[in-house]
Amino acid sequence: MCRWLCLFRQRSLRVALFSLLVALATIGAAPLTSAQTIIPLPVKQLNAGMHVIRAEVASNYETRARGLMYRKELAPNAGMLFVFMEPSVQCFWMRNTLIPLSIAFMTDDGTITSIADMTPMTENTHCSSVPVRLALEMEQGWFAKRGITAGKKIGGLQ
Repeated sequence: MCRWLCLFRQRSLRVALFSLLVALATIGAAPLTSAQTIIPLPVKQLNAGMHVIRAEVASNYETRARGLMYRKELAPNAGMLFVFMEPSVQCFWMRNTLIPLSIAFMTDDGTITSIADMTPMTENTHCSSVPVRLALEMEQGWFAKRGITAGKKIGGLQ
């Protein structure tokens, strides 16, 4: 009887020690957060005149809500295209967004209705001036450096 009981206790002790070692090894390790689990999105090639844009497409609630949060950088000429189901006044903020961004609000044919510069890590809202279904976020100043203003068109949306 002692033989089985002793083996059981030894096995239980080994499992407990292993669990303790795993717990100790993970102390101080950062927990896996949403910042570390960026899910790749579909990419669409757009253009603003001769300028090519590589835009990740956020077309559902989850991807639009996450946007460019937690990103530390954007590749040159890269951004995010937000696609909504219905035209509406669209508003954006920069909570948990580390990169300064400019946002262009656009009609379905790609005409820019307004552009706003947004400050990282703020909850200031930036809204379209008219109901739109599309918004394009790029590195802050991207539109201005290329002379792209309201009234100009972004191509490749269809």
